Amino acid sequence: MTKTKLALAGMAGAALAATAIAVPVQAQYRDKISNNPANCSAGAGSAVRVTITDIKESRGTIRVQSYRATKQDWLEKGKWINRMEAPAKAGSMTFCVPVPGPGSYGIAARHDLNGNGKTDIFGDGGAMSNDPSVSVFNLGKPNYKKAAFDVGPGVRSITIEMRYR
Repeated sequence: MTKTKLALAGMAGAALAATAIAVPVQAQYRDKISNNPANCSAGAGSAVRVTITDIKESRGTIRVQSYRATKQDWLEKGKWINRMEAPAKAGSMTFCVPVPGPGSYGIAARHDLNGNGKTDIFGDGGAMSNDPSVSVFNLGKPNYKKAAFDVGPGVRSITIEMRYR
C-alpha cells in the first residue's frame, strides 16, 4: 500500500472512530424505561430516587422525565434523558430514575388525570425538582438553574410536590 493510501485509510478509520464515539452520546436522549427500584441499589450507578407527593387521585398516569440541567436541554422537546410512566396512585409515589453519570440534572413530572397523553392545563398536575414557582410569565418553564441539582456516582434522593391548577 502506498503512503497516500495508508494516510487515507488512517483518516477513514479516525472518522469512523469519531462517529462511533458520537453515537452513544446522542443515544442518551429519549429512553423510555420502566420504574425499577433496583436501579437505586448500592453500586448500580448514578440515579435519582424521586418521591412525588400530593398526588390528588388514583386516576390517569404519572410521567417522570429527567433532563440535563442546561439551557439547551431543560424541558426542551425530545431532550429528556429517561422517561417513565405508571398508573397514578393518590398520595405519594416513588420512582428510580437512572442518569448517565455524575452531573447536574432536573426532573419534571406530570399527572395526566384523564390518561389522554395530552397536557390539559386546567386539570393535570405538574411537579419539578426543587419545586420552583411557575407563573403565567414563564409559561410553566422555570429557568433550568431553579430546577437543577447535582448527582454523584450513587443515588440522590429528592422529593417534589405535585401541583394542580
